[in-house]
Amino acid sequence: MEPTEIIKESLQTLALNKMRTTLATLGIVIGIGSVIALLSLGQASQKAVENQIQSLGANLLTVYPGSSRSGFVSGGMGSSTSLTYDDAKAISSDPSITTVAEVSPEYNRRAQVTAGRNNTNTQIVGATPAYFSVHKVNISLGNFFSGREIDSAAKVAVIGPQVTADLFGLPAQAGENVNPVGQLIRIAGQSFRIVGVTTTKGGSGFQNPDDMIYIPLTTAQKILFGATSLSNISVEAKSKTVMTQAQDQVGYLLLARHKLSDPTLADFSIMSQADILSTVNQVTGTFTSLLAGIAAISLLVGGIGIMNIMLVTVTERTREIGLRKALGAKKKTIITQFLIESIILTFAGGIIGMLVGILTSFIISRVMSIAFAVSLASITLAIGVSGITGIIFGWYPAKKAANLQPIKALRYE
Repeated sequence: MEPTEIIKESLQTLALNKMRTTLATLGIVIGIGSVIALLSLGQASQKAVENQIQSLGANLLTVYPGSSRSGFVSGGMGSSTSLTYDDAKAISSDPSITTVAEVSPEYNRRAQVTAGRNNTNTQIVGATPAYFSVHKVNISLGNFFSGREIDSAAKVAVIGPQVTADLFGLPAQAGENVNPVGQLIRIAGQSFRIVGVTTTKGGSGFQNPDDMIYIPLTTAQKILFGATSLSNISVEAKSKTVMTQAQDQVGYLLLARHKLSDPTLADFSIMSQADILSTVNQVTGTFTSLLAGIAAISLLVGGIGIMNIMLVTVTERTREIGLRKALGAKKKTIITQFLIESIILTFAGGIIGMLVGILTSFIISRVMSIAFAVSLASITLAIGVSGITGIIFGWYPAKKAANLQPIKALRYE
């Protein structure tokens, strides 16, 4: 029997039982669609985070309170309140620091913010004017707060475009008829006057730069939150080539200021953009793999469903198989036909699942406002797995059909 005839007969057989064929294919569609959609969303999220980190600048170092194994020092038990405003001033002014361009001391905490009847819970960033140049934050309306407002602990705020939309119902770049600059908002019960609105940078999650409110560092520490420490210190090196030198200079200065002679006992850690990016990639990569593994379970379930359907098909076609063997059909021909039927089911399910997965990831990426990304590798893998699934789960039913004894098969009721 020619291969083309076997394929044609397999298609005709599957077409005769449309409901059974559809149910068998559905499991593969769901499995392949889930794998592609989750891998795509994982890659898109990872790319969005990478772009967000890289947009902060390639020359950025971040000093965190507490010890860490990734950075200038490792080991030791650190304190989460080990950095102070004076540490940031020392990094900025100490003559031993020759590789640093700007220093941004920061204090971050989430708080409830209200404006009239509208409210939102967002990230409050206590900062100095250096923050805006170090983190590449630009203004679209109004102005940044000044050093004089830092010294006087003024109750002024620069808000992000998402905050503008949440509190005033305006588009991202503020409205044409209503300007939020000059209006009052309440942060954790304290009244603040808006002096500026930042431009859109894009992002999502708790560290979305568009969903932040910037206030003077002294105001955040002394008036709003009653803190004496810093959340972190951002340091901009003069160039990418002196990053390691800047990391060492800042590290040794802080060791001396904190009266620590052993670097392994440091109560701070310093991370570069490359360190942060590497850590984020590891976390998102692991998370994406976990999601893909969970989705792969549905592929396994779909494969088992196809095997069950094929076993039922063997039972229903017992007399037909017996007749064909009595007329001289070889075991190889019968095995081939049942395998082809199984592969057609899984391959068709793989193609449909691929389209469903791509469409699903596209819709979700638009809803979540992240980049749409589908890799060729994930599509190739999904289609390849669907074909292999058809062979693996179709082999046993095909072999069972080929091993039927012609006389017993013809007598089967």
